[in-house]
Amino acid sequence: MVKYFLGQSVLRSSWDQVFAAFWQRYPNPYSKHVLTEDIVHREVTPDQKLLSRRLLTKTNRMPRWAERLFPANVAHSVYILEDSIVDPQNQTMTTFTWNINHARLMMVEERCVYCVNSDNSGWTEIRREAWVSSSLFGVSRAVQEFGLARFKSNVTKTMKGFEYILAKLQGEAPSRTLVETAKEAKEKAKETALAATEKAKDLANKAATKQQQQQQQFV
Repeated sequence: MVKYFLGQSVLRSSWDQVFAAFWQRYPNPYSKHVLTEDIVHREVTPDQKLLSRRLLTKTNRMPRWAERLFPANVAHSVYILEDSIVDPQNQTMTTFTWNINHARLMMVEERCVYCVNSDNSGWTEIRREAWVSSSLFGVSRAVQEFGLARFKSNVTKTMKGFEYILAKLQGEAPSRTLVETAKEAKEKAKETALAATEKAKDLANKAATKQQQQQQQFV
């Protein structure tokens, strides 16, 4: 049995901008799980389509229950092949990705089509399909559920990373990451707490001084 994912996303940038950003996505604050990327093949076909193949290395942390089933020396990185076909005349880009190691544990295959959004020609639509499978006897269903959940999480990171790179390429200030926002909120909370503590100390000192003055009046 295979777990299937179907999703659609929209980037508020033109197809040309998204095509340019696609090759410059890494690194970005949301892609820390992507370790390396290398172009291993590229050619232009007679009908002017660009064919590319990239090899990517990503982290491959398994769930804790799965770590108990495998030796400690099992690689924690996964190698992924990405084939892409770019058709500039029709403004479409189709990508196919799949992992080439740990395939028995879990195979994740993805197909994405980038095209001009039908409602707004200045936006780009991404239609995404994925298939998650496992050949492990007895735990394949659990592995597939985990793989699908992680895939969905990575899709969110991919879109945020895309938006980050697009903003940089367009000369805009990229949106702050959640870590940066949380750090700033933490610092502000510290400042507020410190200010409140100092104010409380000041009020306490004033109250003590006033009480002392009142006591001296009755002496």
